[in-house]
Amino acid sequence: MTDAHDREQARPAPDEGARRAVAAVWRIESAKIVATLTRMVGDFGLAEDLAQEALLDALRQWPIDGVPRNGAAWLTAVARRKAVDGWRRRERLDERMAVLAHDLERERHATTDALPWDPDAVDDDVLRLIFISCHPVLSREAQVALTLRVVGGLSSEEIARAFLVPTATVQQRIVRAKKTLAAAHVPFEIPPREQHAERLGGVLGVLYLIFNEGHAASSGSDWMRPELSAEAIRLTRVLVALMPRERDPLSLLALMELTAARFAARVDANGDPVLLADQDRRRWDRGRIVRGRDALARADSRGTGRGAYGLQAAIAECHAVAASVQETDWDRIVVLYEALGRIAPSPVVELNRAAAVAMAVGPASALQIVDALAASGALAGYHLLPATRAELLLRLGRRDEARGEFAVAAALAGNERERALLAAKAAES
Repeated sequence: MTDAHDREQARPAPDEGARRAVAAVWRIESAKIVATLTRMVGDFGLAEDLAQEALLDALRQWPIDGVPRNGAAWLTAVARRKAVDGWRRRERLDERMAVLAHDLERERHATTDALPWDPDAVDDDVLRLIFISCHPVLSREAQVALTLRVVGGLSSEEIARAFLVPTATVQQRIVRAKKTLAAAHVPFEIPPREQHAERLGGVLGVLYLIFNEGHAASSGSDWMRPELSAEAIRLTRVLVALMPRERDPLSLLALMELTAARFAARVDANGDPVLLADQDRRRWDRGRIVRGRDALARADSRGTGRGAYGLQAAIAECHAVAASVQETDWDRIVVLYEALGRIAPSPVVELNRAAAVAMAVGPASALQIVDALAASGALAGYHLLPATRAELLLRLGRRDEARGEFAVAAALAGNERERALLAAKAAES
């Protein structure tokens, strides 16, 4: 559902079955509806507004007239009529109809000697919509909000709950994003091939951020928000289906599936964190593991080598296939982190490599890496740096130092569950 739902709150509640039908159709088909309308009216913001108005009509009419056989077609048709009515009121009907007629005529009389398809073109409105939602003229926060709203079909309230910000903040981000896209005259098209790597990287980065916020919530009282990760997986599957020849969407999907396979075992009955060493691996989702490994194999079959998402997926695969922490191929994980550090260097990757080195070689070698990171200041304020250092110190028998590091990590943690876990470790050290 969308913000149309907000405005509908003041009206008498419609039949609950019809409301659920409206919500289901919108969640599944909203991206296609808005994309189709954007192609028709040539204005992303107007298309989204038209879809919202059609949604309001559905909330009013479906409880009375019944749920139509094809709800998406109904919403699209209503929105199209509203567009025509708007043009008529602005005396632009003839102009717009002439443009539409010209486009149809051009398609009908396309030359027969042309290629049956353009190998550089991706003729899918939803893919165009995804690229618009993640356009580089928008801030990352706006990209995330717009992607979840327009492509994912989430309401402003759902997005606000997921990221623990006020609903008004999300609404403002979406409004500003649409105005920015309009002011920048962003076309409804896939970027040219020479921009694919950069622009696709931005899209994947947004989906990765959404997934990670679900995997390990940065703040709030819940350690995980699996519904947010599930939405990221769904959107990544859409992207894979739309760009089946691309390696990185498949790699990201593999990473998400293999990571999400552990979700059920990452919290206990009270919602408290369960760390990897303590997880009941019988609770891991074997279906997700199979799907993740298949996606990684398909990405590898592209023959272009593994990128950053592929290497991370390979690390997740090492965990997924291991019977226990002790039987995990830690040497391979260290090598994979080294490769990741070369193609996508970051202090967080180096910190993760240190954790793997601790398992493969020992805590003393890992502590040298962590101390170098601490001295560099690159991860100042990042709670997992002192948390990792505390674990290493504890393994080396330096309990007093470990206690202090756990306390520092607890003070820096933004998530309440993680803060409590670290505070408990400090008390136990």
